[in-house]
Amino acid sequence: MDPVVEFLDVGEGDESRRIAMLRRAGRSPGIFWINGYRSEMVGTKASALDAFGAEEGIAVTRFDHSGNGQSGGDFLDGTITRWLEESLAVFATTEGPQVIVGSSLGGWLALLMARELRRRGIDRVKALVLVAPAVDATAELMTKRMSKTEQAALKRDGVVQRPSQYSDEPYPYTARLIEDGNRHHLMFGRGIDVGAPITILQGGKDPDVPRDHALKLVQHLLTDPVTFTLVPDGDHRLSRPEDLDLLEAAVEREVTVPPEQLVLEL
Repeated sequence: MDPVVEFLDVGEGDESRRIAMLRRAGRSPGIFWINGYRSEMVGTKASALDAFGAEEGIAVTRFDHSGNGQSGGDFLDGTITRWLEESLAVFATTEGPQVIVGSSLGGWLALLMARELRRRGIDRVKALVLVAPAVDATAELMTKRMSKTEQAALKRDGVVQRPSQYSDEPYPYTARLIEDGNRHHLMFGRGIDVGAPITILQGGKDPDVPRDHALKLVQHLLTDPVTFTLVPDGDHRLSRPEDLDLLEAAVEREVTVPPEQLVLEL
């Protein structure tokens, strides 16, 4: 049976927004999915992991960030701070250990989230699986790729529309988003320690998050076990059947319960 959309209110007053979630019941470790920029919880990779969870009896949690998909709010109000707050609020609805899977910007949010949970003393992150993680995207991948005309428009209007190969409509990038990310959430420049094993899947022909960017992240992961898989002909989305097989295998390694633990649970 497919999960039914549920809603969670996050924030107070003018900052309140209704977050749409799809939660599949099952055993833990569960799978906790975080979308990329402008992606939705019913996308190809998220749906593939949900199907895997259904087949294996594993809990799966998906959600749309505010202003996106089935969630409320205005996308132009979106910042890393807001989306991180929403991610943590949805995570609080889960039980037991979770494998956090983040794609693109969701990979950055996954790292920020795991670090914040550890700071709070919440030890429920079993592992992270990151697909083309766009860490520090606001500083490393957004403004650096804008033309002088686009940068001028961003400064003048507070938002710039850039064409995307993933949509007929251009993607908006706001000064608010970029300033928030740059001021509060940059991770490069010092060691990144989240206290859990990390698997990175990276396309060798990714034009949006180049493999050098993913390798830069690896260089910052000084204390956690890291598995890096390069898909030489892979693009940014890594949504081909063979890519989905790789993703499923990476997640399966982390959600598999050792036989001795099954005996103890029985």
